[in-house]
Amino acid sequence: MSNKVFIRTATQISIQQPLDEMWMECPAIYDEPYTRSIEPNFRDWMGLMESRRMGKILKRALVTATKAMDDAAVPQPDAIITGTGLGCIENTEVLLEQLFKEGEEMLKPTCFMQSTHNTISSLISINRKCHGYNSTYSHKSISFESALMDAFIQILLGDIQTALVTGNDEMTPSYFKILQRTGFLGQVGQVTAGEASVAMVLTTAPVDALCMLEDVRVSYKRPDSLPKDIDAIMIGTNGSGDNDCVYKELTALCPKVPLLHYKHIFGESYTASALGIYASAHILKRGEAPAFMRWEKCAQPLPVSRLLFINHSDGKCFSYVLMSSINNE
Repeated sequence: MSNKVFIRTATQISIQQPLDEMWMECPAIYDEPYTRSIEPNFRDWMGLMESRRMGKILKRALVTATKAMDDAAVPQPDAIITGTGLGCIENTEVLLEQLFKEGEEMLKPTCFMQSTHNTISSLISINRKCHGYNSTYSHKSISFESALMDAFIQILLGDIQTALVTGNDEMTPSYFKILQRTGFLGQVGQVTAGEASVAMVLTTAPVDALCMLEDVRVSYKRPDSLPKDIDAIMIGTNGSGDNDCVYKELTALCPKVPLLHYKHIFGESYTASALGIYASAHILKRGEAPAFMRWEKCAQPLPVSRLLFINHSDGKCFSYVLMSSINNE
């Protein structure tokens, strides 16, 4: 049985420069209430005909997964696990619109086939010819952590040695308008509504890994305490009072620990937490957090070797991911 899990590689497509970590040096800053992801050149990763058959979220998921697996030299992971809040919502909207306008007789099969949440993991599995464990979690804002915890536990138990964990969500214009009308996003003072596609490869080997994954927990109750021997806490504040007050209450348990935040850089979405954990892994690899990620205004980077990531969904479900530098091992 293995007792250590490592994040070997992690990559993203988001509102920052895709598939690299340029944002750590010079992040793009957005004032708009709604921003779509910056797309890579998909023709570098797939043929034209293949690209035309897939929606944006599927292309992003396939590219981030491919890059993460290639960088980790793990062409066929033992498990592929995805977290997504909305799934392939763009294709779902197209399907429903066709159903409304044309009835049930003239529907295009492609939009139907690519409208389910588990299409993402299935596509990656088919593309890489992986026949192992394949699962999808859809639990609103803790979808990615649910997928990450599944992989983490299976590796600890020795059931698998490698896992690809992905988080994918898109924000369509129509869905954003709905969220804006309800006050959930798009309000004055809130971060931009963005999109997320993140892929990570988890392994049992520390060689060339970004960081060690010490613990992953999902809970339906707030904790009474948090780890004290940490250098920073990464929080998901987004400018909404209802959202941010929960983090204020949680971090009050460790009042002297510096805070980091990420949604002002990557935006808000149902799997924004995947980008927060991705950013945390690269911070630990580098050994310091950029000054612009510090919650307290400070011109200096923050040295970090052990970090706690916390997230919540509607103040009811909570997730905690404890990560540390390989040098601490």
